[in-house]
Amino acid sequence: MALLIPAAGLSRRMRGGDKLLELVDGVPQLRRICAAARTLPGPVVVTVPAADHPRAQALADVGAILVPVPDRAEGMAASLRRGIAALPPGTPAAMIVPGDMPDLAAADLAAIAQAFDPDAPTLVQATAADGTPGHPVLFPADCFDALATVAGDSGARDVLRAHRARLRHVALHDRRALTDLDTPEAWAAWRAERPGRT
Repeated sequence: MALLIPAAGLSRRMRGGDKLLELVDGVPQLRRICAAARTLPGPVVVTVPAADHPRAQALADVGAILVPVPDRAEGMAASLRRGIAALPPGTPAAMIVPGDMPDLAAADLAAIAQAFDPDAPTLVQATAADGTPGHPVLFPADCFDALATVAGDSGARDVLRAHRARLRHVALHDRRALTDLDTPEAWAAWRAERPGRT
């Protein structure tokens, strides 16, 4: 399967900063999550604002397929459409992994991947330990056409709802599936709870 990391967003709420380049364990967050994705078999596709953007430069040697998104101002949908279009032919499933979730680890991505059954393809969604739905979400190939036509900033939520009858949940530790950091204050609070993770 492929792993798709949408990383072309505008980071508006960071007030001039870039949440995907925040350091986690001394590494830019986007590079860290990409390295985690690369531990799984299959291609890793990362959408970026442009080929010469600092986010692309942070991934220069990690072995990911970088896909520029010139229409990124539209929101998440633009990243999803271009990312899905860049998947190699015959890809059986794609796991969408947000780039701004610093608690996610390679083991979490592996748990989602292992829950996918190619013989009875279901959607797989991570949840917090208490069952609250979160990310990542894995979509089988028969959802790709729908993902390739999403619009606006709702991302893949409509596709997920349309296929909820065949949705499987996998609980990750604590709140790993929910912790996404969009503001300087959120990053500061996260670091305050995890001394040394800078």
